[in-house]
Amino acid sequence: MPPKIDKAILSALALDAATTTIASHGGSGFASTLKLTSHKDDIEKLYFVKTGRGKEAGVMFEGEHTSLNAIHNTIPSLCPKSHAFGTLEDADGAFLVTDFLDLKGKGDGLALARKLAVLHTTPAPTPEGCETPVFGFRVPTCCGDTLQDNTFRSSWADFYGENRLQAVLKAGEKKHGIDTDLRNLVERMVEEVVPRLLGDGHLKDAQTGRDVRPVVVHGDLWSGNWGRTREGEEVVFDAAGSYAHGEFEWGIMRMFGGFGGEFEGEYWKERERRGWGRDEPVGEGRDREGLYELYHHLNHWAIFGGSYKGGAVGIMRGLLRKYGEGGE
Repeated sequence: MPPKIDKAILSALALDAATTTIASHGGSGFASTLKLTSHKDDIEKLYFVKTGRGKEAGVMFEGEHTSLNAIHNTIPSLCPKSHAFGTLEDADGAFLVTDFLDLKGKGDGLALARKLAVLHTTPAPTPEGCETPVFGFRVPTCCGDTLQDNTFRSSWADFYGENRLQAVLKAGEKKHGIDTDLRNLVERMVEEVVPRLLGDGHLKDAQTGRDVRPVVVHGDLWSGNWGRTREGEEVVFDAAGSYAHGEFEWGIMRMFGGFGGEFEGEYWKERERRGWGRDEPVGEGRDREGLYELYHHLNHWAIFGGSYKGGAVGIMRGLLRKYGEGGE
């Protein structure tokens, strides 16, 4: 027997239950995933649906909805448009509805590299109520099932240190208990290394020479969140977006690989074609990416525990040796 379509989903999309069907499609570690098919006036319309239980799913789906549309509004061909999210009517939980992507493996990635370069060189909008662009996002988002506090901050160093590193440490401690050595390392990173590499007046925008500007980032762009449609379009999905420093994207991209040297070369060529090369100091770029990768090691430790803690500790010790006030 096919799954029942929740009345809240039909209402949100203004669809007729008599001409709409739904079936399981794909898989996710944090949600049920489905393909919804609707017919009207001999026109077939396909949607991708996620459902999840509890209030946490509602927060997750609002964050993903807002993230996808922030990307889609900048580059429509880069990700699916999100149509609706909300509370289920027939069950305890929430839903998200986006365009359906008919994926067929991956391409060479060069088109994706160019799109990503455009995304990372398009200044983020100024949020309502703010006088200038800021770092953060108007709603919380989830990276995996970790809730990300996106409270706006004018300083990228403050946002990354407090809203990402300190926050994910607390999330991990809530699950696994306090690890004094790990906490001391993270606190030293926030106090010593983050201001040194990301501080206002030090990290410079390549185009303007001023402090870096926020751009929209996907936030969880490992190779599993990238695909190619049957029409040949390179796309991304499962976003955990924010207004951030564009190089932050490379933290997760480097952690799991899947984006080779040719991809990276095309990315930087496209940035240069747009008059926006590598941010200054250029020589610290790899260390900044290591600092951004640290967040994802800590987040995977928070979610899964185990060996990810060792990866985080290795990154912190290496950066503290180079940039810490008293060495490692």
